[in-house]
Amino acid sequence: MERKIALELLRKYNKEPFHILHGLTVEGVMRYFAKEYGENEDYWGTIGLLHDVDFEQYPEEHCKKCIDILKENNLPEDMINSICSHAYGLCSDIKPEKQMEKILFATDELTGLIGATIKMRPSKSTKDLEVSSLKKKFKDKKFAAGCSRDVITQGAEMLGWSLEELFEKTILAMRNCEDTVNKEMNELFE
Repeated sequence: MERKIALELLRKYNKEPFHILHGLTVEGVMRYFAKEYGENEDYWGTIGLLHDVDFEQYPEEHCKKCIDILKENNLPEDMINSICSHAYGLCSDIKPEKQMEKILFATDELTGLIGATIKMRPSKSTKDLEVSSLKKKFKDKKFAAGCSRDVITQGAEMLGWSLEELFEKTILAMRNCEDTVNKEMNELFE
């Protein structure tokens, strides 16, 4: 699927800027990791962009409704399975098996925690965010309580990474795409 079409599809089912921002951020993070692993950046990026396509309109049917939406838009079965694997154990029984799926699973919740963390910082940016600051927020269960620490921990374990390694890599990935995401958000919501 062309990126333009994927973005239109995300925007068709998501009107809140927060959900668009999250999709763009996860897309950027997935593109970063695809490049790191020498994989197809467009493929990984599309999966990141569309992973929550159904969440805003169908939160109670998350990862169920998206199957219909994505099939109607001719996404291949392997992409649909990869997208649904990000919610394994929450609302999907599709286990992340591929490296890309494990990264999506591990970073989805973590990008939310990082996003909440930078909102509290004077810079409002990942560019000066240190792993130690993120670790403090991670330990504070009341902060960004909707970001599952269990999922983040399970994702790190799936990848064979320490939490600190996952934090560091995800911060770098978000730093890498931050300017592009902010520019696109400004263009979309001017």
